[in-house]
Amino acid sequence: MTINGVDSIILESHEDDRGYLYEIIHSNDPFLPQFGQVYLVGDPVRNTVRAFHKHSQLFDYFCIVHGSAKFILKDDRRDSSTYQNMDTYVLSSRNPKLLVVPPGVYHGWMSLEDDTIMISTASHLYNQKDPDEERIPPDSFGDLWVVKGR
Repeated sequence: MTINGVDSIILESHEDDRGYLYEIIHSNDPFLPQFGQVYLVGDPVRNTVRAFHKHSQLFDYFCIVHGSAKFILKDDRRDSSTYQNMDTYVLSSRNPKLLVVPPGVYHGWMSLEDDTIMISTASHLYNQKDPDEERIPPDSFGDLWVVKGR
């Protein structure tokens, strides 16, 4: 079961003889309550884990623009019908998507390739003196970061 409020939106890519372009997020997207900031995160080596945290007010919007990454989410909103549910998403530059993560959902990600680059948009500005985040260790929900053979 997916987590309420989480969405994986397929992004339309436009390609011609000059290259390709895809739009990631717009100020009038219905899932964007407000706009705070955009930032870029680069992981030079695969298997770099950045996890876990959640926000009380901030929405996060993630897009992998180079390489690929595994995202793990866990709903920690007690009033949600999907409370305690977990989801895994793989985002890749080869199949562009935007991952929408609402407040109250723990989230983290691991690069699956060297030189993975993520663009993140946040609904609120980051406040270094009083950050809207609760951090927990990467192994809080078990050994989820190992890529298992199928």
